[in-house]
Amino acid sequence: MNDTRDYAGLFLGDIPLLDVRAPVEFAKGAFPTASNLPLLDDDERHRVGIRYKQQGQQAAIDLGNELVSGRKKSARLDAWREWHRAHPDGYLYCFRGGLRSRTTQAWLDQAGVHVPLVVGGYKAMRRFLLDRLKHNLRHLPMVVLSGRTGCGKTRLIERLTDAIDLEGMAHHRGSAFGRRPAGQPSQIDFENRLAIALLKHQHRGPAPVVVEDEGKLIGRCYVPDDLQARIRQSPRVVIDEPLEARVRVTLEDYVTGPLDEYSRHYGEAQAFERLAEALLAALDRIRKRLGGARHQYLRGELEAALDQQRHGGDVERHQVWIRELLSGYYDPMYDYMLQRRDGPILYQGSRAQVMEYLSHRG
Repeated sequence: MNDTRDYAGLFLGDIPLLDVRAPVEFAKGAFPTASNLPLLDDDERHRVGIRYKQQGQQAAIDLGNELVSGRKKSARLDAWREWHRAHPDGYLYCFRGGLRSRTTQAWLDQAGVHVPLVVGGYKAMRRFLLDRLKHNLRHLPMVVLSGRTGCGKTRLIERLTDAIDLEGMAHHRGSAFGRRPAGQPSQIDFENRLAIALLKHQHRGPAPVVVEDEGKLIGRCYVPDDLQARIRQSPRVVIDEPLEARVRVTLEDYVTGPLDEYSRHYGEAQAFERLAEALLAALDRIRKRLGGARHQYLRGELEAALDQQRHGGDVERHQVWIRELLSGYYDPMYDYMLQRRDGPILYQGSRAQVMEYLSHRG
């Protein structure tokens, strides 16, 4: 394979990428199919950078070769070769497609392994994604999926072929209670995921992309301004489910579902107490908006529900605080938000009816 500038092809094909930047660079932003196996670690990169500023490129190259030599060089070559064996169709890149990626490629060539480069590196791919994101957010047809908390919007989004799962990309459930184990991606990672998803949607054809109704933030991930504008203005489809059905869904979203996820992340021994702490902290974060009396009541009910769950495994008591939270807090917020949306309502019905409508539209 030859070196490439076909950034669209890389992202549309989910091509494996070998990122040889330092870990600190990778952590700030990368791509979903990228693996970080750096040529220089953070400290080595820092030292080489100082040498470059003080004495120029050749002195920096000499220092890099000194720092990454012997067993260290062999170990990094072994890691790159192992990556190539697992991903023979992959490409490698550094920040600008310059010295680090070409050094990596040259060392691999000397070892009898050829891995092609992404010309322009991370910077060029990131610029490509930002340009396509801006274009697609302004021009792709869009339908917004709305509905009160607990109506199951995310469940429906996950089943639709033409939908973009913003909360999945942000690794957050989209409310004060939406934090998940392992935290959220960086803002750049979130934008890259969104840009790639929209690029794939555009490539598939003309059907409108379905997105969930979101505000400015999904956890700490900022929804791009152009997408916020489209969400406010685009036609919408509204899921209308009765309160008791929404209580059951919210129980699954806030309590039973997360407990499984916490168990996988922290282990079964710690999962329940970790989740209990997270639920109480989430309620405390909205204390001012709830008001002192309502917060105190809800916290008491949540603590009682957690105690019942802790000692017997029964989760039904959670419905008490969830029902009050939905009807007294989230529903008025949703009604206010809907008044600030400009897009016409195309259809309104139960989750099953909306699924049927969206599956057969056009």
